[in-house]
Amino acid sequence: MKITVDIDCTPEEARTFLGLPDMKPFHNAFMQKMREKMSSGLSSDDMQKMFDLWMTPGLKQAGQSMEAFQNMFWNASKTSNK
Repeated sequence: MKITVDIDCTPEEARTFLGLPDMKPFHNAFMQKMREKMSSGLSSDDMQKMFDLWMTPGLKQAGQSMEAFQNMFWNASKTSNK
């Protein structure tokens, strides 16, 4: 026997029902900080910090080039489009 149940609710209602935390205040604060950073201009130190956060540990430890980093993004975009 197979039973299907359709629930019509918004994502916010689903999060509340499942007891997940409300991330809106955190998201809004983060977006405001990003807007401030972008409008004031990013320094090279800021760009390096973002790059370090987004780099996978394997690429940083191996000291691979920017080309390897670009290849990682190309490969990820190829697999996500399938």
